[in-house]
Amino acid sequence: MKKVIIIINMFLLFTACNNKQANEEQVNIATQENVITLTEAQYKNAGIITGILDTHSVSTVLKLSGKIDVPPQNMISVSVPLGGYLKSTKLLPGMHINKGEVLAIMEDPQYIQLQQDYLTAKAQFAYNEAEYFRQKELNESKAVSDKVFEQAKATYYTQNILVKSLEQKLKLIGLNPNAITPNTISKSINILSPINGFVSAVNVNIGKYVTPSDVLFELVNPNDIHLALTVFDNDVSKLKVGQKVFAFSNSNPDKKYECEIILISKNLSNDNATQVHCHFQQYDKALLPGMFMNAIIELSGSNATVLPDDAIVRFENKNYVFVETGNKKFEMQEVHIGNAENGFTEIKYADKLKGQNFVIKGSYNLLMAIKNEGD
Repeated sequence: MKKVIIIINMFLLFTACNNKQANEEQVNIATQENVITLTEAQYKNAGIITGILDTHSVSTVLKLSGKIDVPPQNMISVSVPLGGYLKSTKLLPGMHINKGEVLAIMEDPQYIQLQQDYLTAKAQFAYNEAEYFRQKELNESKAVSDKVFEQAKATYYTQNILVKSLEQKLKLIGLNPNAITPNTISKSINILSPINGFVSAVNVNIGKYVTPSDVLFELVNPNDIHLALTVFDNDVSKLKVGQKVFAFSNSNPDKKYECEIILISKNLSNDNATQVHCHFQQYDKALLPGMFMNAIIELSGSNATVLPDDAIVRFENKNYVFVETGNKKFEMQEVHIGNAENGFTEIKYADKLKGQNFVIKGSYNLLMAIKNEGD
């Protein structure tokens, strides 16, 4: 009986040791870093599909930044040549305006004085003109001396010059000389829009006095609005006029604006960069001068070693793939990726990975499983 009890105890001890060893091996497999082994059920639930590296043509993408720009001839600074007080305006930044539309009404006593001087000079000119022709007729008949005639002629021409110069001053502030009479003298003038476009800046308020050098409003003609991109010297040779560009803003990266390169500057700045100007295929009123933009340019494609996009997972700012190392056993390996196009991503330095099977579908499920087990 004692011998039987000893045998039973030895059997129980041996069984316990084997179970402990098995449990330790199972724990080691489950917690081994970046390696996971799935059961048959887990394998099916994860939807695992494997494949090998492939070769596809992938376009090289050049990423640039820049801002919305407008040529100098399409930006208008509105000022008043003679200065004055701003009586009224309805303009606000971003407002659309039409050519000939009243932008503001200005008032100043000098407008009255200019009209008065013009009418006075015009009346004096009429007298001088009549006197000139009278003296000319008398001189031809030798009734007056040449000296008297020449004096009348000089006065006539001098007054004509004065009238013409005052006419130009009136036109400069937007007044029609032919419409000015003693009954139409006005203390105010209208500032008219010289272009169709929109208001980019309003620099004055009602009641403010402005000088001829002050800019009241800044207008933009959007017909030639374009994108100015900064390109470093080592990338300039990759670009050419007519190349397609897709631009987007930081606030709305999903909305792409198609552009075309129209000019590549030949001058390099101190940081070895130059400007590339692109024209928008379709103007959007939301694009304002000075707005910062990002852009991507697709360059000529070349054959590259690729995997489907779904095969690559990102964790802690690194990219990984899962390599099949055994029956339902997978190891997570870091990879360096390049350009992506049409559902495939370039795998750099792929020579050491050739001939291996990769998880091309279900990689994210494996990532979640292996990290949850690690926790």
